[in-house]
Amino acid sequence: MIPQLVDFQVQLSATPRAARLARLLTVEQLRGWGLPLVEPAHVVAELAANAVTHGRVPGRDFRLALTATPETLLIEVADARGDRIPRIRDAGRGLVIVEALADRWGVREGPVPGKVVWAEVSLTCPAAGSRGSAIRRA
Repeated sequence: MIPQLVDFQVQLSATPRAARLARLLTVEQLRGWGLPLVEPAHVVAELAANAVTHGRVPGRDFRLALTATPETLLIEVADARGDRIPRIRDAGRGLVIVEALADRWGVREGPVPGKVVWAEVSLTCPAAGSRGSAIRRA
């Protein structure tokens, strides 16, 4: 468990290779912080893949941010498509996985014209999934 707030941010090209890199960087960062790896890595993989697949604008990157407190890991993936808001009912399994592994998740307007899809994973107890998911613009 970490004693204070720590964070990590990286800007990546909107490519499948960079989505994979986002997951690998997350695993290494969390390992360095001494935090659980499996659930957050899956959440990052899904959110990064969605940013590359559905949030891509040619020439624009996506951003991964991890913020850890003693209780919670906040995962944020910002992309360039604010007009495409993810919904759990959309085709595919990505958000279903995020819903199952995160304590809460949602969407907020990001740096214009983009959005940020975020997920919180508890560090004090295992994620029980969908305990408070909230898809909304905040």
